[in-house]
Amino acid sequence: MRWSTLLEIATTLKIDIPKNSAQQRSHFLVTEPMKDLNAVLSKFLIAQKVLASEEILERLAFEACEDAFNDGVRICEMRYAPTFIADGHSSLSYEKIHQAFVRGLTRAKKQMQIATGLICILQRILPLEKVSSVTDFAIENKDTFLALDLADDETNSEPLKFAKDFARAKKAGLHITVHSGESPSPDAGKWIKDSIQVLGAERIGHGIQAIHHPDVMKLLIEKDIPLEVCPHSNFLTQAFSSYESHPLKKLYDAGVPVTLNSDDPGMFASVLTDDYLIAQEYQGFGVKEFTRCNEVAFNKSFISLAEKTAAFKV
Repeated sequence: MRWSTLLEIATTLKIDIPKNSAQQRSHFLVTEPMKDLNAVLSKFLIAQKVLASEEILERLAFEACEDAFNDGVRICEMRYAPTFIADGHSSLSYEKIHQAFVRGLTRAKKQMQIATGLICILQRILPLEKVSSVTDFAIENKDTFLALDLADDETNSEPLKFAKDFARAKKAGLHITVHSGESPSPDAGKWIKDSIQVLGAERIGHGIQAIHHPDVMKLLIEKDIPLEVCPHSNFLTQAFSSYESHPLKKLYDAGVPVTLNSDDPGMFASVLTDDYLIAQEYQGFGVKEFTRCNEVAFNKSFISLAEKTAAFKV
């Protein structure tokens, strides 16, 4: 969400926030490396309080498209967890949340040349019964959802236990992408393989720890499954300790399909261009590499070919 909008809404809702601008940024945003992914996720709970009405959600969806468009993005998939937004906001049902986002994206597409779509996130830290109910919701709204995703802290929630939910979603016609292999765990390789072989993932969110597992890299190449790589956030979550040590270029050179993505640009005070700049300055990416990443992203986007083509015309 846009920083100015976050502050405006927090003030309107009378949410207690620091008065000093520097302290406000520290309160809400992740602009320096954190201890780990969990420390980053805790920041989201602070900002979540402003997601308090349908009007706010519609505005945020529209502004997210507008900011992406102004950064040069023409094909933009956005994802959200209904459970995360609904928590603490009793007036917001999953349906109200979803329709607010759909309205925001629809309005954006009418005003700018951008292809957009929504992905439903399952929070892997929640009870399986709750996860299953969100899967039901995604399937019921498959005409306005592109795919099902699995996100949140992966260290204590391996992919296998969600197999039934993803099987149901895939059978219903939803695409599958899974956050997997972001955290520097010795089990990261297994998580990625299970996400592909059991959950049916067509893309992997992050997946950068694959660099330590040659068998996983081989699987990604053979099945042509791209990694949704976010260098800026990977540094902030300390998935890798520096931009220089990030494996983006090594994965690319090995033949693993990779795409460049912005990860929660509002929370991380960044735009997609920042990830491109990191790739250029620290990973040696040039026109050839960027062009290839964009080709992969275009081909592997879950948005319809007709809509993608129309938005991506120069």
